[in-house]
Amino acid sequence: MFVDVPEAELRAYRSSVTEPAGFAEFWDGTLAEARAAGGGVRLEPVDTGLVTVDVFDVTFPGFAGEPVRAWLRLPAAALRPAGEPLAAVVEFVGYGGGRGEPQENLLWASAGFAHLHVDTRGQGATWSRGDTPDSGTWGPQVPGVMTRGILAPETYYYRRLFTDAARAVDAARSLDVVDARRVAVHGGSQGGGTAIAAASLVPDVAALSAKVPFLCDFPRAVTITDAHPFREVTDYLATHRDKVERVLHTLAHVDGVNHARRASAPARFTVGLMDAVVPPSTVFAAFNAYAGEKEIAVWPYNGHEGGAADDDAAALVFLRKHLGDPRG
Repeated sequence: MFVDVPEAELRAYRSSVTEPAGFAEFWDGTLAEARAAGGGVRLEPVDTGLVTVDVFDVTFPGFAGEPVRAWLRLPAAALRPAGEPLAAVVEFVGYGGGRGEPQENLLWASAGFAHLHVDTRGQGATWSRGDTPDSGTWGPQVPGVMTRGILAPETYYYRRLFTDAARAVDAARSLDVVDARRVAVHGGSQGGGTAIAAASLVPDVAALSAKVPFLCDFPRAVTITDAHPFREVTDYLATHRDKVERVLHTLAHVDGVNHARRASAPARFTVGLMDAVVPPSTVFAAFNAYAGEKEIAVWPYNGHEGGAADDDAAALVFLRKHLGDPRG
């Protein structure tokens, strides 16, 4: 069933989220520290048995220079234009998942792009395997990562994850096989929210694809859905009743609405009007605030899966438009 206000109201909706003082300085300083920590990008070829896609096990420096894992998938060497770097899609993963297995998620490399599929620190123990630990543990938390370090922006989990995302773009651009001018960011759910943040923190990415993005419009989300993962924040505040202002201040630093206001790459959003996990108004809050050229696909009869395979096909068309068609 529909879980939010009618579509006409969604298109007019504006979030109450405001940018906290020092927002730009906070993120500029965080990224400067991460980049100053140094560290190189390491690639190890993986024997997957595939004949049309080459796969590499990647390690790159993320938050504070900490190692982050990823898969790099490329069209097989025999299928790539000799001497021509590829456009790249940097993909971020949904909540609870990690980078998975090297033989999975072959769409982007099969379509002719370099595909950097980024692991999710501290996650990857439920539906998709992860390989990157999270360094931060501060205070009590509800199971999951939504409240990890939530009492201050400096210690919050998503500060580290979003920095990893920005550094993943840096890593992709450093590869000889990638055309640094043609790098897009993409993801669904948590991955979509992370992609919005990456487009804000690295504003010259070529395009953004955000499928049913999570992590947007926290003040509304935590009061209109009882579903996890937003529910983790609600459960935390139910016992830490004196911490509401501190928690909302922290969340404003990672809220997709504030990051959308600072991003300008051409963007494609998607939303399901029956999505109880990520309420449609929270997606529209980010979309309506987005500063760049944008479009949104609305799926009236879908939940958190959005348009599923139809979204993937449309995202491929969208990214070919903005990155160039590898088929020539």
